[in-house]
Amino acid sequence: MAERILKGGEFLITTVTKDEVFTPEDFTDEQKQIAETTEQFVRNEVQPNIGEIDGQNFDLMVQGLKKCGELGLMMIDAPEEYGGLALDKATSMLAAEKIGPAGSFSVAFGAHTGLGTLPLMYYGTREQKEKYLKKLITGEWIAAFSLTEPDAGSDVFGAKTTAVLSDDGKHYILNGTKQFVTNGSFANLYTLFAKIDKEHYTAFLVERDFPGVVIGAEEKKMGIKGSSTTQLLLDNAKVPLENVLGEIGKGHRLAFNILNVGRLKLGASVTGVAKAALSEGVRYANERKQFGKSISSFGAIKEKVADMAATIFASESLIYRLAGMMDRTLESIEMGTADYEEKYRRGIEEYSPECSIAKVFCSDALAQVSDEVVQIFGGYGIISEYPAERFYRDERINRIFEGTNEINRMLITGMILRKAMKGELPLQSEAMKAFEALMTPSFEEIDESIPFEKEKVLLKNLKTLYLILAGAAAQKFGDRLQDEQEILLAAADMAIQIFALESAVLRAEKTYAGASDRKKELLKASVQVFSFAAAENMASAARKGAFYVEEGDTLMMILSGVRRFTRYDATGLLQAKRLLADAVIEGERYVF
Repeated sequence: MAERILKGGEFLITTVTKDEVFTPEDFTDEQKQIAETTEQFVRNEVQPNIGEIDGQNFDLMVQGLKKCGELGLMMIDAPEEYGGLALDKATSMLAAEKIGPAGSFSVAFGAHTGLGTLPLMYYGTREQKEKYLKKLITGEWIAAFSLTEPDAGSDVFGAKTTAVLSDDGKHYILNGTKQFVTNGSFANLYTLFAKIDKEHYTAFLVERDFPGVVIGAEEKKMGIKGSSTTQLLLDNAKVPLENVLGEIGKGHRLAFNILNVGRLKLGASVTGVAKAALSEGVRYANERKQFGKSISSFGAIKEKVADMAATIFASESLIYRLAGMMDRTLESIEMGTADYEEKYRRGIEEYSPECSIAKVFCSDALAQVSDEVVQIFGGYGIISEYPAERFYRDERINRIFEGTNEINRMLITGMILRKAMKGELPLQSEAMKAFEALMTPSFEEIDESIPFEKEKVLLKNLKTLYLILAGAAAQKFGDRLQDEQEILLAAADMAIQIFALESAVLRAEKTYAGASDRKKELLKASVQVFSFAAAENMASAARKGAFYVEEGDTLMMILSGVRRFTRYDATGLLQAKRLLADAVIEGERYVF
């Protein structure tokens, strides 16, 4: 991997090369072994019991989580000095992906290893880590994260849970209600948030056995039925002074940064689910006969399979590219320095726009896949004895978890604009260049003998189009842009398509030279199928954004730019879809 370290959001204004991305083809033997261990665990320990787990047999759930601890799957992120493996983010994402197909179990696992454990790992004192961390990474204790309240979801500052120092100065007395606590009924340690003196938003480590901590009843959910989701009631709960986590009054920053990693892990997990759902769909399509032949032979089914496979390729490429970006930044921080932990946290925070992109794109991708798999199953797709029904029910929460996709879309644009205003991204100067490109005819010729060259030209044009719209919006609305939610959403959709497409193209380009002839054809097919879809999605978002921002001659000029910069020659698209679909159908699995 090249030496350059890209900043968060910088992908929008720079040309990234194939040597700067980490891909699944770069996994080491150790990483592959961890993936195999995780897959075997899911296959042998979870899937045979998935019916009982969905029936809320929490004893089975807890036993499975403890088994994960024994296998070392909970200590991937943890520092070695506390018994962890201190492995990289790519490995952590790989484990999350492989645990994804475990259904409700993966929700409990993700809540424990992600939002449940990472706050302590990143923000805990040495004493707090020594007391709790080994218990969490071995599975002796289960962790949970308690942020949401009945009247405060994404608006964390609207929280009403309070904390007041006790008369003896040894405890904080907490009162309030936390909502939708994953692992709520069986967790031993909760990271939760309260306002000290109704003002200073702060995180606390709360044990389930502390006086005044009451676990609420299980919620009756549409999906992820086997996971535990409860309220957490705090009735004069006594929390020792030493259990304040991080700085007083800085709980919001802790929450937001932990959510960044949580969003990336969720993206990895749902990508694993999408692969599993695709396999079930094509397996059924091969078995199901209509009009005397398997429905997998029908073009209508093949097109669905090809679109799903290409989208999963982009999801997978995006996740591991981002994990690699994060790893490269974190590896550049010198260990042992006094401010190592703060630099580490800032290294994660740097990629907050990309983490939100991963969450939105990958959860939307799973929504597409699970919906199409139900369609392939037909009437049987809504029958609970068939796997499509569970994929469909369980999928829906992922677009709400870790901040709704709408909130994350607004965060993407807001964080990128904030970086620009702080001088970290030269967005304004690049937008001016983009406007110049809009006014200048292009006579650029594409050498189609170079693999993926036309897709790279498309990427360059899509970035130009994004800068045109972002620049126009910033110029018109200035500071008021943060309140124009519809425009923020459209801009985010454009950024998402760019990052996903670039990730897919660079991965394919990097892998191409060493691939077999068959693999080369599949790489080209997947990139072409996804490029066509990305260009169409980009054009739709850009047109909408243009109408939101401009009018008159300027609008007409930008709309002409939309047509020009989203133009993509997809000649051979049908053949590409059939080639990709045939490979997936033949192998009854995702082929990359």
